[in-house]
Amino acid sequence: MGKVIYSVASSLDGYNADDQGDFSWAVPDEAVVAALTADLASVSTYLYGRRMYETMAVWETDPAAATWSPESAHFADTWKRAEKVVFSSTLHQTWTERTRTERDLTAETVARAKSEASGDLTIEGPTLAKTALQLGVVDVIELLLCPVTIGGGTAVFPDGLSLDLRLVRERRFDNGMVQITYELARR
Repeated sequence: MGKVIYSVASSLDGYNADDQGDFSWAVPDEAVVAALTADLASVSTYLYGRRMYETMAVWETDPAAATWSPESAHFADTWKRAEKVVFSSTLHQTWTERTRTERDLTAETVARAKSEASGDLTIEGPTLAKTALQLGVVDVIELLLCPVTIGGGTAVFPDGLSLDLRLVRERRFDNGMVQITYELARR
């Protein structure tokens, strides 16, 4: 059975987006996109909240997205092949292939998604990840640290969360980004 991976871009001060919801400071260069896409080889299913799904659907709904660069085209192909589960109480219809909705993220819905998946699963976005982390269903945390501080916004981790982590990989990029991967130690 696959692992559940919380994959998130983070400012050095621990935010995924600023107070206005902007995360343009986290746009990766070609080398980072290539590395992240290679990491996705083991991922068969993306777990999204409504907002993250709406942001990521561009990889299937906007043909121009794949023309941004050669690595963008490769990422778009990878994204389209994966299953997507969107957790939302307000989204009743999806507009991409291989996508279904679930009303609530629970330990049971994650367990079902894991049992149906042919590989690993990612949770992307701190809002949905907050629930998953609190439920204890996340196996791996993968942070893409961006060389910027933004002073506030959407926190990568919820307040009051205490986790024991074991570093399993560190990867540095020429643009100053650093990817660090931790496995969660079960208490």
